Amino acid sequence: MGKSVVVIGGGTAGMEAAGRLAHEGYSVTLIEKGEEFGGHLRDWYHLFPDRRSSDEVLAYLNNQVSHQNIRLLKGQRVTGFQRKGNEFIVSTGGGDTINADALLLATGFDLFKSQRKEEYGYGIYDNVITSADLEMMFRKKDLRLANGIIPERVGFLHCVGSRDEKVGNIYCSKLCCVTAVKQAIEVRKMIPSAKVFCFYMDMRMGGALYEELYKEAQEKYSVSFIRGKVSEVAVNINDRLVAKVEDTLAGRPLKMELDMLVLMAGMEMSEDGIKLADGAKLKRGENRFFQPADHHFGTNIGNMKGVFYAGACTAPLNITETISHARSAVTEIVNYLNSEK
Repeated sequence: MGKSVVVIGGGTAGMEAAGRLAHEGYSVTLIEKGEEFGGHLRDWYHLFPDRRSSDEVLAYLNNQVSHQNIRLLKGQRVTGFQRKGNEFIVSTGGGDTINADALLLATGFDLFKSQRKEEYGYGIYDNVITSADLEMMFRKKDLRLANGIIPERVGFLHCVGSRDEKVGNIYCSKLCCVTAVKQAIEVRKMIPSAKVFCFYMDMRMGGALYEELYKEAQEKYSVSFIRGKVSEVAVNINDRLVAKVEDTLAGRPLKMELDMLVLMAGMEMSEDGIKLADGAKLKRGENRFFQPADHHFGTNIGNMKGVFYAGACTAPLNITETISHARSAVTEIVNYLNSEK
């Protein structure tokens, strides 16, 4: 067709969109800052709600980008872009420039840096970890404490970096609750004797089969759910974690000993996405993600002509939603390029 598209970000959204655009006959350059494609998907072991292996989805995406119309660039960070006439000029840290007729930003998200919540002890106490750290343990099939002992009591703390005015994130990251439920089940499957607790503000299970997974966690795997806010984590004389919790249902404070505490880190706009937005004067919403042209029928369209968005650079999305959003971005790009003939 003689038309080209640059896709920035080689995670789930970028790979899906690149593959679809290539099959439509466009020349695509897919740029990924890391040394491997796949983004955060590579970090997860099983996916909710059916606990499917993430490797299956990654294999599908790798097949998508194997098309002859796609040029793959990895280990390169996009430093900026500008529009000249009807074309974009994209610059990379390696000094390369790439011309394109349309631009798709699929820069994804960063996990909230849990060190910012010092009261929970991440980076201070060995056995306070994040949900991403736990997924790495699942992949290695080795769930142990820092001293090599198998944990007997594991806690999950929801909403770390989300719904928190103190860190400037008042929005819900949407996926923390169901991730905690999935991981709690996996802990019980790996260590049947372990006691597992989830400390939550509200259980927000708004997705297909999410509520069923929540019910399964309680009835089949005996996961205990405590509606309460953890105010502080410390270590006692026995080298066990002690979490101070306010049980808001029972109306009383609790002190609970745990061997391991998993922080369910929320999602934030990626630092690379922020830099690109600021450099190109792309609008961002109150939650700092890219602001689409319309929240109902323009979620893939940016405020600069020819710039489109896909995936979790616009809002917290799960894998299914990310793939669907990438496909709708392709439709918008195809319509745009056809109108530019």
